[in-house]
Amino acid sequence: MGRIIALLFGLACYAVFFGTFLYAIGFVSGIVVPKDIDTGPEVRIDEAVAVNLLLLTLFAFQHSIMARKGFKRWWTQIVSPAVERSVYVLLASLVLILLFWQWRPIPMVVWQVGNPVLAQAILGLSLLGWGLVLISTLLINHFELFGLRQVFANLRRRPLPPPEFRTPSLYNVVRHPLYLGFLIAFWAAPTMTLGHLMFAVVTTAYILIAIGLEERDLIDAFGEQYREYRQRVAMIIPFLR
Repeated sequence: MGRIIALLFGLACYAVFFGTFLYAIGFVSGIVVPKDIDTGPEVRIDEAVAVNLLLLTLFAFQHSIMARKGFKRWWTQIVSPAVERSVYVLLASLVLILLFWQWRPIPMVVWQVGNPVLAQAILGLSLLGWGLVLISTLLINHFELFGLRQVFANLRRRPLPPPEFRTPSLYNVVRHPLYLGFLIAFWAAPTMTLGHLMFAVVTTAYILIAIGLEERDLIDAFGEQYREYRQRVAMIIPFLR
């Protein structure tokens, strides 16, 4: 019964994540969703900056601290290792939902593309970035990244295989195509407001910090094999070592 409950919990966490991911596309791109990055009650600019920075910082801390090995060792003494990743995914999704809900727009326009064809092309580029994010997870192990593989293995009483170093397709062009997808999605905006620009700048800074932390863990895990890969393949800009 415990394994079935863990499976149902993992499936529920994945459903919350996937809904949050779809809403994030609309939130950043300004399509379909009821509240996007440029809509909502307007407040003083100092209040908007403070609230938005707090929301982004909360996400960065949750996302980074819970991904560290030391925290995982402590955390899995409290929660089952089978659902540790699912809990992480659920909390990350809830923090993002809080960000969508409480985000304060700063509507001053930094740039705006007047040509409708070019504007649609830039919007399409942003959506292409989101597609790159999803494809990047599927190329490695989407279902392990979001906790489903763990709960299914737990249900069948099978241990997960040890981590394997692989560099499929896109990972031979850049080491972090997932982060590249996010950067494209965040910066390709036909209308860039001050609020959207703040979001893009802060998340870009966080991505660069996250890459450093992630690569440190990968070197610990794979040693010289990852060092050689890092020398050979660009970090985030294709063909730029």
